[in-house]
Amino acid sequence: MADDRQILETERLILRKLTPDDLEALFRLYRDPIIREHFPEGVLSRAETQAELDWIIKVYYGDYDYGLWATIYKPTGEFIGRCGLLPWVIDERQEVEVAYLLDRAYWRQGLATEAAQAIVAYGFDQLKFDRLICLPIPENAASIRVAEKMGMHLERELVLDGSPALLYSIAKS
Repeated sequence: MADDRQILETERLILRKLTPDDLEALFRLYRDPIIREHFPEGVLSRAETQAELDWIIKVYYGDYDYGLWATIYKPTGEFIGRCGLLPWVIDERQEVEVAYLLDRAYWRQGLATEAAQAIVAYGFDQLKFDRLICLPIPENAASIRVAEKMGMHLERELVLDGSPALLYSIAKS
């Protein structure tokens, strides 16, 4: 039976809409200081994770019809992260970021790149975006590599919400 929450599928991953039932799995990732090392807000409490999950479901899915999606590892069915698309306004321009966060047990296996490349294709083909961005912090070499593997190029450095970031972008070809 098809899951109407499913957004896309890759060779090893399923990306589907997050639900309230994903709170504990998401909190497990958000409370890990190594996973959250490159996020300016650091680790999140259970209440902060609940607030973000509620925001994703209500605002991103409700107002934008996209957002962060549960990332499921197909061989085990395990929730291993959240990846997707985030709306931003940067210098008065509407932008859409390709975002990815995976459980560290799944790092260095090409899964973030696999998810990100599929998200780019979905953003261009299904949602008809003309441009997508990525906003890694300068110290996050792994995230920068994923942006480059998506075909993104460094545009510039910027300060976003008080923290330094790099703006990578790709235009629809």
